[in-house]
Parts: sequence; structure tokens; C-alpha cells
Amino acid sequence: MEVESLAVLGEPQRRAVYEHVAAAAEPVSRDEVAAALGIGRNLAAHHLDKLAEAGLLEVSFARRAGPRAGRPAKVYRRAPVELSVSLPPRGYRVLAEVFADAVEEVGAEPALYAAARKRGERLAGEGAAEEVLRRLGYEPFEDGEVWRLRNCPFDGVARTHPGVVCGANLALLEGALGPRVRIDPRPDGCCVVVDRD
Repeated sequence: MEVESLAVLGEPQRRAVYEHVAAAAEPVSRDEVAAALGIGRNLAAHHLDKLAEAGLLEVSFARRAGPRAGRPAKVYRRAPVELSVSLPPRGYRVLAEVFADAVEEVGAEPALYAAARKRGERLAGEGAAEEVLRRLGYEPFEDGEVWRLRNCPFDGVARTHPGVVCGANLALLEGALGPRVRIDPRPDGCCVVVDRD
């Protein structure tokens, strides 16, 4: 199924629609996508619905301001799925969960956090905070005085081992970006925020 889901992104305009929705801080409507990409509303709707059918976008309804404010509009946001393709299939998440189990069983969190911090220190100075975050697989966005992270690159294992993974995540980013990193959990996205320069 993952190959089929990713295949819908092969069409360049559909990929642009996906990237626009994925980058948005809030769910977006068909009209907003059409205006942002300079395409017709019907074409935007077609691409959005194909992406939703593939499981890449979630659909909900919300009242919007403007000329079509009479009834709730269909809005889209990136689905919280992780897709990857490898041939032959690989089981990295299984191994990561085994490692996390072992760390918890023997109480090796301090050693894990120290190793994560050291790895982060090797990344320090390799660009501005936003660049470093993007290279690590995060999707940062400005939210006032901080960079919030729309996603967690370690989400799959963080769901089963939040203490181990979130602590290592924090240590990695502290090593890379210094003391301006802190935990600030929210329902969506990563639990870490970074104070902006």
C-alpha cells in the first residue's frame, strides 16, 4: 500500500498541492489551495481528493470566512502517517523498538541521552536552526518567538516508548542547537520547541 500511496505524488502538480497542505499550520480549503498554486478550484479539489484517497491527507469540515461561508467547507491537512519504501522491505522500526525496550529495561536512559547529545553536537554550526531541523527530518514553522515542529521524525517509536524517544530527541536537539531547546508538548507535532534567534 505504501508504494501506491507514494505513487500519487508522482504527478508534479499533485505533489505541489500536497507540499502546500503539509506546510500549512492549519487545515486548508480547496479555494485556499487553488489561490496559492494558481490553479482552478475543481483541479485543486481533484488533487486533494486523490491525496485523501491515498491516505496522505485527512479531510474534515469547518466554517470558513468569505463568500462561501454559508456552510462548512471541506478542509484538508496532512495525515499523520509515516510512509517509506525500501526494496527489499526493512524492519528498522522493529529494531528501534527492541533498542528502546532494552534501554528501558536496564535503565540506560542517561547513556542514551548523552549519546544523542554528542550526535547533536556534531551537527552544531552546520547552518541556521531551521536548516539543521529540516536536515534532521523535522518540519519547523514560526510560532511567535519559537520554532514549532510540525512532525517528529521518530514518531513511530515515540508512540510506543515516549519517555525514551522524547528524552533522546530533546538531547539530540540540545546538542545541535544549545539551551534554547525545550519540551512543550502539544496534541499535534513534536513535543520539542526551539527559541528563535
